[in-house]
Amino acid sequence: MNPRIDALREKAAQMPTGPGVYLYKDEAGEVLYVGKAKNLRARVRSYFNEDRLAEAKTGRLIHAACQLDYILLDNEKEALALENNLIKQYKPRFNVLLRDDKTYPYLKLTNERFSRVYVTRRVRNDGQYFGPYFPGNLAHRLVKFVHRHFQIPSCKVDFSRHHTHPCLEYHIHRCLGPCVEGLTTPQAYAERVHDVRTFLEGRTQDLARDLRARMEQASEEMEFERAATLRDLISTVEEIEQKQKMAAASGDDTDIYAVHAEPPQVAVNLFHLRNGRMVDRREFFWDDLPDYDEQEFFTSLLMQVYSQGQPVPANLPLPVELEDAELLAELLSEKRGRKVEIHTPQRGVKKALVALVGSNARHSFEQRFRVLKPTTAAIAEALEEALGLPDTPRRVECFDISHIQGTDKVASMVVWEDGRMKKSDYRKFIIRTVEGNDDFASMREVVTRRYGRLLEEERAMPGLVLIDGGLGQLHAAAESLEALGILNLPLASIAKREEILYVYGQEDEPVVLDHQNPVLHLVQMIRDEAHRFAVTFHRSRRDARTLTTELLQIPGVGPRTAQKLLKEFGSLSAVQAASQAELAKVVGPALALKIAAPAAES
Repeated sequence: MNPRIDALREKAAQMPTGPGVYLYKDEAGEVLYVGKAKNLRARVRSYFNEDRLAEAKTGRLIHAACQLDYILLDNEKEALALENNLIKQYKPRFNVLLRDDKTYPYLKLTNERFSRVYVTRRVRNDGQYFGPYFPGNLAHRLVKFVHRHFQIPSCKVDFSRHHTHPCLEYHIHRCLGPCVEGLTTPQAYAERVHDVRTFLEGRTQDLARDLRARMEQASEEMEFERAATLRDLISTVEEIEQKQKMAAASGDDTDIYAVHAEPPQVAVNLFHLRNGRMVDRREFFWDDLPDYDEQEFFTSLLMQVYSQGQPVPANLPLPVELEDAELLAELLSEKRGRKVEIHTPQRGVKKALVALVGSNARHSFEQRFRVLKPTTAAIAEALEEALGLPDTPRRVECFDISHIQGTDKVASMVVWEDGRMKKSDYRKFIIRTVEGNDDFASMREVVTRRYGRLLEEERAMPGLVLIDGGLGQLHAAAESLEALGILNLPLASIAKREEILYVYGQEDEPVVLDHQNPVLHLVQMIRDEAHRFAVTFHRSRRDARTLTTELLQIPGVGPRTAQKLLKEFGSLSAVQAASQAELAKVVGPALALKIAAPAAES
């Protein structure tokens, strides 16, 4: 017998018989597995039965474990909740882990003298939050609505001091311009903020009534332009109110799950129904679950999904009956504040819906694990969803800086458009204004030149600007765009080593994608192409400088001849390797002899 396993078996035999959580750890103390039990001793001792040890997962766990700890609790519900918290904390490799960390977005109205409104996926005690919103892009559409109709911005301009001139958003009537003295007053701005708060709270009748009173007052004061603006806003608000009434009358909130499993690969689809209408769909994938257990899988999945800020619905129809269904429903009911029902429908509409979601899960499995080539439209939509973009990007422009110790500094811009790299739109930049090794300043120069020119030529902006680098490069690019008055152009960066995506405006919520995620593959492919293009340009510049410098030392070789050789042979090493006869075809026999002589000596 194995002494280590015997010691673990003895530890299990000494455990209490009450409910609790148990943890298997390796010799370094790293948590390998977290489980819950109604009876700790009975549950953990069962791991050492011959039948359980013969199972692949249990056998691998017990042979990897060196320590066994437990936490005794008052009841099973506490055990279930603690198990989920410990799984989130330690991410044990033998547990089912939710790799998709997506949460639905909220709108935040800041507590400032001049409040702003913007999209966030993290709720803190530092402002007023509204949401969450289904689907994710609804939050971005609402922010655009607020910009257009209430003129409350999302920008990062410092409002604590006055600026000399307003940005582009003011000129296109999407901001009141609080950053410039005299363009608005604190009272007028506060009135608009009050309107935004009322609108986002869903009190559209109150908002319409207030707006109507202000419109009548403006008419009496002969301010007809302001009255007309208020009239149009009243019409929009009343239209939204009618749509909300129609939606609210149509049904309950439901989340429907289905799974397609061919271990070790598993695909799950989740459909969100709100007010009787499907508002969004999510996919989850696992490629390393050889010991897939349906009961454990769904229990862990539900606990992890609804502990990440996901709103809990009233109904949770599942394709499998869970042993812990009552405990789960009780915990989720507490979280929701109202009753939650978990059940497995046997007939009727709910059963048909579960079957429909099941067919989608099967299709997702095929797309992910067999086809692995999503359509252009699908991957663009996935990119929008993953980065929380306001629209599906048709065009992505990506920038990279290349140099060696600050010499021969260049930059590249590559373009992905409608599913493919568009090489005709690639651009090269020679850094002109930056001294030394300063990637941030170089990025500011390149972004300013590129988008300053687009503004000057009145050309369309891309759907996403991607920066090769971390937060420093991201903020350098953002500073350039802000200086140009471009505040709502989606901007993101990808850090090289960690492969983490940062989206400007939500840097404290980095996007970490599964290594098999097609969106990550797309971003990596665009980033790698920008890097290749920048490095190639840098090498050609460096070789030209090196070749010119060395060739100019040969009597009779001037700048024109050096450029001629570079154009013909491409690099210094190629010139050095060329025969005298090959050189003579380019520069003549006499000069070829002089050029070939140093090469032969070296």
